[in-house]
Amino acid sequence: MIAKTTIDQVYETARLEEVIGDFVTLKKSGSNFKGLSPFSDERTPSFMVSPVKQIWKDFSSGKGGNVVAFLMEHEHFTYPEAIKYLAKKYNIEIEETERTDEQKQQANERESMYLVSEYAQQYFSSILKDTELGKAIGLSYFKERGFTDATIEKFGLGYCLDQWDGFTKAALDKGYQLNYLEKTGLTIVKEDKNSPNERRTFDRFKGRVMFPIRSMSGRVLGFGGRILTNDKKAAKYLNSPESDIYHKSKVLYGIYHAKQAIAKEDNCYLVEGYTDVIQFQQRGIANVVSSSGTALTPEQIRLINRLTKNITVLFDGDAAGLRASLRGIDLILEQGMNVKVCSFPEGEDPDSFAKNNSLEEVTDYLKAASKDFIQFKANLLAEEAANDPIKRADTVRDIVNSISKIPDAIKREIYVQECAQIMNVSENVLFSTLAQIGKKELADASKKAKQEPKAFEVVKNEPTIEKVDVQYELERKIIEILLLYGQKEESFEDLVLKENDNGDLELEPESANVKVYEKIYLDLQEDEIELANEKFRDIYSHLIKELNENEAFSVNSFMAELDQEMVSQISAILMEEEKYTLHNWERKDIFPKEKHMGVAQLVGETILTLRCFLIKKRMGSLQKRTEQSETDNREVMEEIMSYLQLNKLLNQKLNRVLS
Repeated sequence: MIAKTTIDQVYETARLEEVIGDFVTLKKSGSNFKGLSPFSDERTPSFMVSPVKQIWKDFSSGKGGNVVAFLMEHEHFTYPEAIKYLAKKYNIEIEETERTDEQKQQANERESMYLVSEYAQQYFSSILKDTELGKAIGLSYFKERGFTDATIEKFGLGYCLDQWDGFTKAALDKGYQLNYLEKTGLTIVKEDKNSPNERRTFDRFKGRVMFPIRSMSGRVLGFGGRILTNDKKAAKYLNSPESDIYHKSKVLYGIYHAKQAIAKEDNCYLVEGYTDVIQFQQRGIANVVSSSGTALTPEQIRLINRLTKNITVLFDGDAAGLRASLRGIDLILEQGMNVKVCSFPEGEDPDSFAKNNSLEEVTDYLKAASKDFIQFKANLLAEEAANDPIKRADTVRDIVNSISKIPDAIKREIYVQECAQIMNVSENVLFSTLAQIGKKELADASKKAKQEPKAFEVVKNEPTIEKVDVQYELERKIIEILLLYGQKEESFEDLVLKENDNGDLELEPESANVKVYEKIYLDLQEDEIELANEKFRDIYSHLIKELNENEAFSVNSFMAELDQEMVSQISAILMEEEKYTLHNWERKDIFPKEKHMGVAQLVGETILTLRCFLIKKRMGSLQKRTEQSETDNREVMEEIMSYLQLNKLLNQKLNRVLS
C-alpha cells in the first residue's frame, strides 16, 4: 500500500488544471477554467475547473471531484493507480508499505488485465532488443522502416518470437494468471482433442512485430501485431480482441504521444496505420493519430474533439482509402468539427512521404495540399463524373448530403455557397435539395418512432414545475459555508429571546466574535437540529470534526481523506454556482455579489431561514394533529400560537413580510 506521507505530498504538489489540461483543452474563464466535457458529447463547454478550490465539476454529466477523482473517472484508474500516475508526473518518490496476501488477491480484474498488458509490452520490447532472433527479425524490420532506437523506445515497439507459447510460458513463470492472459487476448486457450481435460495454450501474436496501443494516459490497452512472413492464410495485421480494457472503437493509436501537440497546434492529423503515426512523430510532427486500421467511429472523433475542433484527414491515393475517407468525413462533420483532406502524390503514403522528406518539406506540403472537404469531394467526384450529366448531378447531391450533416446553420449556408461556386449550380437549387434531405430525415425518424411499440398513450402533456426542496437547499448551503469559510472568524449578532416590560417576547441582539463553524455548530445544537439529508449529515460530521481539530484546514487535504462518493458530493456543492460563470454574466453588465463579501450575514440568514422552515413544518404537523383528533386540543393550539409568534419575530429579523 502507498504510504500516507506520499499521498499527502501528491495532493499538495499536483495542480488540478495541469493534470486535466493533459486530457481536456481548457480556456481561462475568470478565476476558473472551462472546456468541453470529457464524459459526454457536447458542443458548448460545461466542464469547469477551479484552481483555487482544486476541484472540477462537469455540469453535463453531474460528475465532479478532485484531481484523483478525475483520473478515476476519466482513465478508470483505481485510487492507488491515480496516486502513482500523479507521483510519476510530479517526480515524487513513492513510499509503499507491504501489502498482505489478502490485499494482493483483492486487486480487481481490470487492474490485473492492465498489469498483464504492461508486462507483455515490456517482454516483447526486451525480446526485440536483447535476443538474437529479436534483433535479426523484429529489429531489422523496424530499422528497414527507418525507425531510430529512440523512436522504438518511445513507442515501446517489440517482437513476439515465432514459437507456439514462448510468451505465455514466460508470463506464467512470472506469476501472471492464465485467466487474465486469455481475457486480454494475449493467449489463446483451447481444449486438447486427445485429452479433453487438458487445455493447450498458444501465443496470439507469435512471429509478429508488436505495436502497443495506449490510452490517453499512457496505459497499455492492447496490441497490434504485423506478420513478417508471406503466409497468405494469416492476416497481415492482427489486433487484440475486445476486452474490459480494450475497445477498439474508442481508442486512437498515438493519442498518448499526440494529445499535447494536438491541443497546442489546434489541429489533428488523422492517418490510417501505425507506421504512419510513428514516421510522422519521428519527423517532428507530433499531432497525429490513427484509427488503428478500423473504420472511423463517432467515439474516436469525440476523443479528438476534446483536444481540438480541427481534423485533417491524410491518406494515400488508392480507391479503397479514398472511399473510406469519404465516409469518415461525414462522421466528422456530424460531430460539428471542421475537416480538411490531404492526399499524397501517386505512389506515396504518409509513412513514405515523411520518411523521404525533411520536416520543412512535409509541413509545407501539408499546408499547401490540405483542401476543404467541399473542394476535395468536388474534385474527386467530378473526375469520376467527367462529362456525364447524371453522374455530375449525383456528385452535387453527394456533396449536399455531406453539408446536411453539419449541425451549425451558418456553416451549412457558407458551404452551400462554396459548393454552388465550385460546381456551377444555383444556390437556390442546393438549398432546396438541402431542405428535402432534412425533410426526408425528419420523416424517416417520425416513421421509425411510429413503428416502435408504445408502452402507453399520453393523453395530455401538462407542463411540470419542479418543486424546490427548501430544506435540502438550506442544508447544502450550510455545508458550502463550512467548506469555504469554516475557520474564518466573524462578528455575529446572536438573537436572544427575552420578555419586555409588557411581558411580550422580543429578540434582542448580542454580538460575539467566533469562528464560522463554531457559530453553525452551536446554533444547530441549541435548536437540536440534525441535518435531514443522510449524505449532508455524514459530510457535516466529518467537517465539524476536522475544523475543530485542524486550524490549517484546507478543502483539498480534507477531501484526500474521504471516499470518492463523498468527494463527488462536496465538489457538486462547491461548484454549483460556478455553472453560472459559463454564461459570462459580466459581458451583460450583470455583476453577482461575491459570497465572501458578507459571510456573517450569509451564515445568519441561512440559519434563520432553516429555523423558520422547521418551525413552519412543525406547525403544519401540529395543525394536522388537531384536525385528526377529537379530544381537547387546547395545549396543542397554545404551542402553535407560540411557534407563530416566534416565526413572526424571525421573519422580521429577515426583513420578510408574512402573509
